[in-house]
Order: sequence, then C-alpha cells, then structure tokens
Amino acid sequence: MPAQITNYQCPACTGPLHFDSKIGKLKCDYCGSEFTAQEIEEYYAAKNDAAEAAAQAAQEQAAAQSAQGASDASVPEGFEEFAAAAQPEPSAVNTENAGDGWSPQEAGKMKAYSCTSCGAELVCEETTAATSCPYCGNPTVIPGQFAMDKPDYVIPFEVDKDSAIAALKNYYQGKFLLPSSFTRSNHIEKIQGVYVPFWMFNGYVDADLTLRAERSQQTRAGEYLITKTRHYSLRRAGKVFFSKIPVDASTKMPDDLMDSIEPYDYGKLKPFSMSYLPGFLANKYDENKEECAKRADTRAANTTVSAVLSTVSGYDSTVVEAQKLDVHRDRTEYALLPVWILSTTWNKENFLFAMNGQTGQLTGNLPVSRLKLFGIFIGLTAFFSLIGMLLTGMF
Repeated sequence: MPAQITNYQCPACTGPLHFDSKIGKLKCDYCGSEFTAQEIEEYYAAKNDAAEAAAQAAQEQAAAQSAQGASDASVPEGFEEFAAAAQPEPSAVNTENAGDGWSPQEAGKMKAYSCTSCGAELVCEETTAATSCPYCGNPTVIPGQFAMDKPDYVIPFEVDKDSAIAALKNYYQGKFLLPSSFTRSNHIEKIQGVYVPFWMFNGYVDADLTLRAERSQQTRAGEYLITKTRHYSLRRAGKVFFSKIPVDASTKMPDDLMDSIEPYDYGKLKPFSMSYLPGFLANKYDENKEECAKRADTRAANTTVSAVLSTVSGYDSTVVEAQKLDVHRDRTEYALLPVWILSTTWNKENFLFAMNGQTGQLTGNLPVSRLKLFGIFIGLTAFFSLIGMLLTGMF
C-alpha cells in the first residue's frame, strides 16, 4: 500500500499552501493567508509531535490488549489515523507486471505514495522529494527523502513563474540568426521550478608555479625599428582557499546548463526547511560527493592558476611553464538551489533552457536560421571579393 505524504495545509482554512517567491512566504491558495517558513515549520512540528504521541499511545494500548489475550490486534477506536501515520516508509512500485510501459529496472527505481488531499496514488522517481498531485493539484512534500541526508542549506526562489516566461521571450530578442518563425510560433511546452541538489566543496589548494614572462621595448634607429625583448623566470607559491564550490548532484540536470547559470548569492543561504518546497519540484542527490569531487577539484585548480597569474604585472606576456597543484578538501556541504527549467518545441525539436531561480540568469540553446546564415556567407564572400578586386587594380 502506498505510504502517506505531506500536503502543507493552511492553519486558517486547511487550503493548500505554496511558497510564493514574490513575498518570500508560504501563501494559501484559497484564503490568501501568508506564513513564514519558520511559522509553518513550528506548526507542523507541533502537529507531528501530537500525532507521534497519539500513535505511540495506540501502539501501547494495542500491545496491552495483545498481552491480555485479546482475540484480535485491531487498533483502538479513534486511533486509526495516527496508527497509519506511524508507518511512513514508501512502498516500491510492483514490478511483477512491469512489462507494459515500465521495465523491471525502471519500475524498481520508482516509489508509490498516497496524496493526503484526494487519496490518489502518486508514482514518483525514488529521488523525488517534492512535487504536486496531478489529480487535485495540491503541492506535496515527501519528508522521508531527507530523513537521513538532510540538506544543510536552501536558497528560496526569488524569480516567479511569470517573470521566468517573460525573461525567456526577452532572451529571443536581438538574436539575428534566430529563425523568425521560431519567435512567431514559439510557445513554452513546459516550465518547472526545481530545487536542484548541489554539493558545495570547501578547502584550499597548495600551489607552486614556475612562469615565463617577457617584456619588450622598441626603439627606432634611422630606418630600422629595433625590438629588445627581456625574458624572466618567475615563481609563485602559496595557498589559495576556496569556499562553497557548487557541483550539481543530479544526473537529470545537464552540467553545462547548471554551470552557466551561476553564480548564486550565498549571502541568502538559509538553513534547510521543508517549508520552502511546496509548489516546486525537489530532488535529492543521486550522485554522491565522491563522484562530484573531481569537478570541484578541477574548478579549484583552474581558479588557483588564474588567481596566481593575476598577481603578476608589468610584463607583456606571462605563461605557465610548470605547475604543482595539490587540492585539499575539508568539509562538504549539501544544498538545494532554485532553478527554472523551461522547455519549448519547434519543428519537432526540443529546446531546453535553465534559469537561476534567484538571480534570473538564463542560458539555453537556440536554433539557427540556415537561410540567414547562408545570406551572411554570400554577403561576406561578395565583400571580400570586391576588396580583392580593388587591391589588384581591376577597378
């Protein structure tokens, strides 16, 4: 039987709550009441404590009845709801008849849950931590996903859905090679706000670099221009510390898109709370920190070389001749960062865009008009041909 999930409900009217990025609070879809994440967290903590106490009492009473030789071990009247809540583990999707649509391997990676608002069965990927019920539309959260691996931080969404759509349309502007029909007929197929899991690496790099630098000076002697070049050997060594290098920990997210929408403002990192998730999709990591560490090490090393080179001045050119870089990682933090994923279709081809849900930084691939590209090629060919004829005296 599918396990229960959590629908964050309004304390005032029990309507569904969602996190409103414009006001930075949870808002009721029905009565419009607004609550801070801390208020809802405290409200549900008290509610869960009461439910756990009632469930414990139900179990103790049932155990007492069983010990007295009761004919059945039924749950005492009035405690049925609390006893059900005492079994929160999700059930795996039945794979016996997985031949139609789902392979046994795919089905084994899915979990089934029951919506607490309408009772519908929801089938999600095993990493899903927040979603919405496709039947009643209520935002749903699966608390058990973060029971063992609770994120350290979360950055709440600041860019709302309408702003994300407007930004994508504005992104098309000024793109000369973009097919005109793409802009005219384009419509967004899907837009989804996602809290993407990231590992954030901290540590330092021991750097020892040998550089070759040059400085040139030109003087004129009669008809001759004399260039005198001096060559220098330089060495730079020291430690470069790094903090919170982000690496996305989801195989579902293209690494290049996630890298392109950085940076995030870490000054707005908040201690993790499930209360920021309603209304958005959220996934837990499916790549552990060891798998992601190599990307972080590469970024730390490249940044270190750039930082060292920035300390060298007064030369016309500087190149690295030899380098020794030892990356030392200490603590690794876990965070959920906001991303808008926008998908659009044109000429039966899908185009994916990603937007930083905090800053609005947008990136993605756009189609190129072959006709316009050919026109530019013909124009440049004609221009350079004309220049060539002028230079050869044909005109």
